[in-house]
Amino acid sequence: MAGPARIALTIAGSDSGGGAGIQADLKTFSALGVYGASVITAITAQNTRTVAAVEAVSPAMVAAQIDAVFGDLDVRAIKIGMVGGPDVITAVADRLRIALQADPIPVVLDPVMVAKSGDALLPDAAVQALRDRLLPLATVLTPNLPEAARLLGRAPAGTLDAMAEQGEALRALGAGHVLMKGGHAEGDTCTDLLVGPQGFQLSAPRQQTRNTHGTGCSLSSAIAAGLALGLDLPAAVTRAHGWLQGAIGAADGLGIGLGHGPVHHFYKMWGGE
Repeated sequence: MAGPARIALTIAGSDSGGGAGIQADLKTFSALGVYGASVITAITAQNTRTVAAVEAVSPAMVAAQIDAVFGDLDVRAIKIGMVGGPDVITAVADRLRIALQADPIPVVLDPVMVAKSGDALLPDAAVQALRDRLLPLATVLTPNLPEAARLLGRAPAGTLDAMAEQGEALRALGAGHVLMKGGHAEGDTCTDLLVGPQGFQLSAPRQQTRNTHGTGCSLSSAIAAGLALGLDLPAAVTRAHGWLQGAIGAADGLGIGLGHGPVHHFYKMWGGE
């Protein structure tokens, strides 16, 4: 590789089972040719079946991690995932505003609210803080349909028109683009809708597997990786979407855990394509 590696930063929680959160983000960055740095906002005792415990990292420590990364590394894109409570959200937002004033790099915000097991990861008190403090920093927001509905205080969108309308409502809160992810919709086809000035839609057949733990984390990280490499947003989203479809398709071959196993981040390297 000519020149220094491109760097992406993930700000998210740790998943002890390795399928989502910081672990999925770093695997995604590596799989897509980007060096990953990390800021851990929370520690979860988690596996493919449940989230047994969650412990937040102090806001001061979260801020110190952000300062350490930006004080030394040439970060080219940021992905934000699980952020915990309002105090941590405030610390992240305050530090990123300073960093982005100096260098306005792209930010991918994945509003993680519920684990694949159904366990809540974002308390109600934090939703407003995320909406007010972090959402306006997002180059692209990547909610699934329940997350978009919770951010807006509405019922989940049931049609493409409703997805587009909710995406525009989220853009009105400050996000540059909104990728409305359609995996929770009904039907044999999953459609993601990028809402914004460079909007378009991507569809793929619904894959029949229970091993989809970490799909949202991995997709948002894959978009951030593309942006770190210098792709424009439509190209980064398209590349990430195609890569994730392959990772889901290869997930059953991993055989990890007894519940919702992870996608196969390294399917192209472990005897795959």
